[in-house]
Amino acid sequence: MNRAQILRTLDTPATAPAYAPVPVRFTDREYLSIVYRTDPEALRAVVPEPLQIDPDEPLVRFEVMKMGDVTSYGPYVEAGQAIPVRYGDEHGEYLHAMYLDSFAATAAGREVSAYPKAMGTPALYADHAALVGTLDYGSVRVATATMGYKHHPLDPELAREQIAVPAYMLKTVPDYDGSPRVCELVRTRITDLVVKEAYTGPARLQLFAHVLAPLADLPVREVVSASHIVTDLTLDRAVPVHDYLT
Repeated sequence: MNRAQILRTLDTPATAPAYAPVPVRFTDREYLSIVYRTDPEALRAVVPEPLQIDPDEPLVRFEVMKMGDVTSYGPYVEAGQAIPVRYGDEHGEYLHAMYLDSFAATAAGREVSAYPKAMGTPALYADHAALVGTLDYGSVRVATATMGYKHHPLDPELAREQIAVPAYMLKTVPDYDGSPRVCELVRTRITDLVVKEAYTGPARLQLFAHVLAPLADLPVREVVSASHIVTDLTLDRAVPVHDYLT
């Protein structure tokens, strides 16, 4: 490979890439989202400055997403936590943790962007009259979420507001000596969003302690709301908004 060929090769391994460098379009992306109150001190310990939390409303959104069809990756399932934050005058979410059953989507999320993705085994399914979302890390259950299945319609505009907020992530790349080579706060958002179905209803959420999947470090104090939304959407590319090395 010559220099020009090497510079066009942006993934690893160079001769057997895990994903294609194309815009990612999601079709029939199904969300189970449960918003809950947690401890403000727990949020302060994990949210990076200059993002700010609301100390009077310390919220976390636990979500399980079932991807019906995804450009380059195919179907997969993802679960994780997002934290409502403010960056200057803009309100958005800090993506705190994501666990997937797709290596291609995990690798691309970490390499191309800054999504905090790790491998796990999430699931989303209907069980009698409940919508159930679970997350296992290895053989251990770390989260179980349940919601009444399609109990009440949710206003599509409210659903759009939930899904389309800007997302912030922490991008870190170590240098060969262990020092940070890249350390940035980046921002992305969802575009071309189509809300196909949207529901709300009663919900419960249990988080279980695990040293390598510490979702329970943001404990559930009170469930605030829940939603079940089906969408088509595109993920915009991430752009840096704050450089911690300058």
